[in-house]
Amino acid sequence: MDRREAGGRARADGFVELRVHGVSATGPEALLDRPHAQQVAGDHRGGFYRPRPGNQEGGVADGVTLEAYRWNNLPAGNAVRTLAMVILLPFMLINLAIWMRPARAGSDPVIKALCRLLALTLTGMYVLSMVGIALDVIAWKCMSSPECLAGRSWLSWLGGRPAGLRLAVLALAPVAAISLVWGLSARPALPFHVFRAAGQPLAAHRLTAVGRWDNDPLVGRLRSIHVAAAFATLDLSLLGARAAQGLSTGTVALTAAAGLLLITCAVLLCTPPLSAPTEWRLDRLVSALCTVALALTVLVWIHVLTSSASWPERNGLPGYNLTVVGLFIGQAVLLAALGAALFWHRDRQRDGAPSLGFGALAASVAAISLALTFSAELAYRVSDVLNRGAPTAEALITSPPRACVWAIFGFSLAVLVTLAVAGLDSLASRPGRIRAASAILARDFPDAPADATPRLRQVRRTIAHARFTERLVPLAVLYACLAGIGMTMVALALLPTPPGELIQRYVGLPASFVDFGIGVGSYLIAAIIVGLVIGGIFAYRTPGFRRYVGVLWDLGTFWPRAAHPFAPPCYAERAVPELTCRITHLVDSGNTVVLTGHSHGSVLIAATVLQLPPRITDRIALLTHGSPLRRLYARLFPAYLNDEVIHEIADRVDWRWVNLWRDTDPIGGRVLPPQRPDEVTAASDRKATVDRRLRDPRGVTAPAGDIFPPPIKGHSPCESDKAFDEAVRELADHLR
Repeated sequence: MDRREAGGRARADGFVELRVHGVSATGPEALLDRPHAQQVAGDHRGGFYRPRPGNQEGGVADGVTLEAYRWNNLPAGNAVRTLAMVILLPFMLINLAIWMRPARAGSDPVIKALCRLLALTLTGMYVLSMVGIALDVIAWKCMSSPECLAGRSWLSWLGGRPAGLRLAVLALAPVAAISLVWGLSARPALPFHVFRAAGQPLAAHRLTAVGRWDNDPLVGRLRSIHVAAAFATLDLSLLGARAAQGLSTGTVALTAAAGLLLITCAVLLCTPPLSAPTEWRLDRLVSALCTVALALTVLVWIHVLTSSASWPERNGLPGYNLTVVGLFIGQAVLLAALGAALFWHRDRQRDGAPSLGFGALAASVAAISLALTFSAELAYRVSDVLNRGAPTAEALITSPPRACVWAIFGFSLAVLVTLAVAGLDSLASRPGRIRAASAILARDFPDAPADATPRLRQVRRTIAHARFTERLVPLAVLYACLAGIGMTMVALALLPTPPGELIQRYVGLPASFVDFGIGVGSYLIAAIIVGLVIGGIFAYRTPGFRRYVGVLWDLGTFWPRAAHPFAPPCYAERAVPELTCRITHLVDSGNTVVLTGHSHGSVLIAATVLQLPPRITDRIALLTHGSPLRRLYARLFPAYLNDEVIHEIADRVDWRWVNLWRDTDPIGGRVLPPQRPDEVTAASDRKATVDRRLRDPRGVTAPAGDIFPPPIKGHSPCESDKAFDEAVRELADHLR
């Protein structure tokens, strides 16, 4: 008999098992393990499902009603949106950095300000990349060369025209690029109804920020500031070229106004009231700032368009190379300041040692280096197309900006050195990981037959690979340091000597070999960009592929936009309140809820529990499996998730919490620290019953009637395991 009532509500005094999937979910039928499912709440982006009434296998098992929350369409989208997400990837990474700050509250103002200033430089880099392509490569170099214009009617109509007219017309391309990200960031939020119980107290820790709704004012202010800074950057680029014609009163006045506008944007990002929920004076100021930036851009455009005097003929847009190098130097200074602040406020606890609190620095450097290589590669490819495949970069009529060439060279070196160190580290740590895996196998399969040796070897290798996850954080910090050093090489673009000749002179490598390496690095970056696009498309259409790629994207878009407004929107801003509302509805209907979450779903339910009032948490229990709460999130986001927060979650549900984990899982693990050898577990110690290790695989020999041994499940969900059903029944009994 089906226990559901109209609207998907279970019968009073019922028990609901609400499943929340991870990044590898397929559909509601697979999540429910039932052939047919119907939606009882939500919409096509995110909704709640139950088995359809009338199935031979109903939605009730052992007195527990099955229900599933499917959220994987919230961060997903069509091919066009996936392409937009790849373009916005650097903005997502810099936004992620502000959430990776250390746990010490005293570091918040400084680190937040530095992360937001770095995000502002990323917006400037985005604009300068468009300026380099449209104004430097096309308007200035190509349109000044008859060879480049030959046979290109779409460009030749501007050839021979005054330089001011060419720059004014091609300046519309950066304006369109700014408008594109402006429009993407100003899209309406995902449809949801704000839910917060009247008089509900807020938790003391900061993981509750994920479910709050006071983030919209901050995003709006950041958007206005970044749009104003973007147009000010474009204005300064145009005025820098106009100054080569000769300084005038109008040029000096407009340059001073644009510079003052840019300084005002930077100062506003460092003010504490920026994050205040209601600050109408600040809202008016940033809105006026954006309006002034638009008006100033119109004046600068007219000023450049109407310039009639002759422009000096130079190789490259006047002032552009110096502006790009100055931006990179500013970024290097900010990164050094961020590294010093993180080192001073680093987590000195034993469990916080792997990253030394440098997650924010690694994410910031990754964002800047990725944006730098994206823009450098785009300029390099456009130059290559316009020059009809000339043999070397320096032989091109419209060669790319020298800063782009140095950027490609520095990125290639950082990637190659990091890969080499990762390979050496993998080989050096392999014996220790193999020994640990062998000890686990000796404990799990002490009486394995001789013919199971190949299978044992395969399981041992899987466990050894899974244990390499802890070594990825130091490698990310190493890449951040190398990429930061590589960024400083861009300053060499101020020298008149090409990279190949300079390296040949002081290092001894042949210039032809260096040029070849730069070309290979350029194609490597192009392959990475194409791979990101293809991977993003397949990640949301192929469940198996999403398991490996989607976890990175879901990790980044889980956190709200607090540093960069052009980052992709946060899906947790809808998922957490939607779960909160649904759980409250079920409990208020007279039910108790066994809340289960796999992988990233366990993070969602952890944030949800912290939103619920005591009258609701008294009637729920938690079951997590493949959870990265402690293994990844506590390391990467120590200010928002640590042992104290995990204990708070457990206390809220009165320690009705079971966490299932496997040694073969490279992502999930324990949620509580392992017991030390000198500790004695008391019979009443509820902490010892939370983490429960599952043997994986169940066996190393084929069972009777089969020719294959049980599979290695690794990070796969545990719903089909017997231990999962037993844990659900146990938690349901506790709730009874």
